[in-house]
Amino acid sequence: MVHEIEDFYGVYLLYCLNPRYKGKTYIGYTVNPNRRIKQHNTGAHAGGANRTSGRGPWDMVLIIHGFPNDISGLRFEWAWQNPHKSRRMRDVPKKTYKETTFQYSWRVVCNMLRTPPWSGLALTIRWLKQEYQLEFAVGLEPPLHMPVVYGPVVSKKIRNQKKSKKDERCQPSQASSSGSNKSDLPENYFCAVCCIRTEKDDITLRCLHPSCSMVAHIICLAKSFLDDQTKLLPIEGKCPNCRANLLWGELVRQRNGCYKNLSDSAVQQNDDKANTSLETDNADSMNE
Repeated sequence: MVHEIEDFYGVYLLYCLNPRYKGKTYIGYTVNPNRRIKQHNTGAHAGGANRTSGRGPWDMVLIIHGFPNDISGLRFEWAWQNPHKSRRMRDVPKKTYKETTFQYSWRVVCNMLRTPPWSGLALTIRWLKQEYQLEFAVGLEPPLHMPVVYGPVVSKKIRNQKKSKKDERCQPSQASSSGSNKSDLPENYFCAVCCIRTEKDDITLRCLHPSCSMVAHIICLAKSFLDDQTKLLPIEGKCPNCRANLLWGELVRQRNGCYKNLSDSAVQQNDDKANTSLETDNADSMNE
């Protein structure tokens, strides 16, 4: 099954299949994984990197995605490429003689996912090629809010829902029903946290569940999600209205235009997967 993801920012790991260079790896950043791997395998003249040009074929085997923007993704890419130049990764032991480059790259990224600020992001660890999958070493498991998933992914552009004034005048029925569109933040609602009426210019967030009408000021909701007031950004929390578990990163992605056509059934499936993952991780930790 191919997963479509809107507003995609990912950092990937390539593995070289060329017998002459087999085992070599390359770390890069992309907003479109399918286009990027084609560029790498075509060559530098098609937009691929000089380091991969003429050394293919390459497999894109792993990608970490869910970064809030390109700057965040590019910083992650640089630290993964240069762990001993990054002040956050200086304590990670260097590559050993027994490790392959691929195993070392995996160990580095496992440490990164447990290190602030990346440990607080709503990231997804995706094995595009499951046959390359490596297990997490004891003590290097990712935070519980980061799922491990499998299979190909397609980057999907966010559709521009803005209409001209002429279109709005010609289609009043559609304009009046746009309240179901998750990207159109409502005006004159009461914040579910502070109970103060929201104004037009307020920055607000909505619950991911289409059937839930929760609206809250972004600062109010952040404070209600934070269990440690010394942190700047929350990771997850419960909706003040429907009590569903919500990832902060997903709420921000929704505000940026994602999940316009999300249904309750789709949300429930994601919740079930997340809960199953949490139950499995908790069970494993208890057995240990």
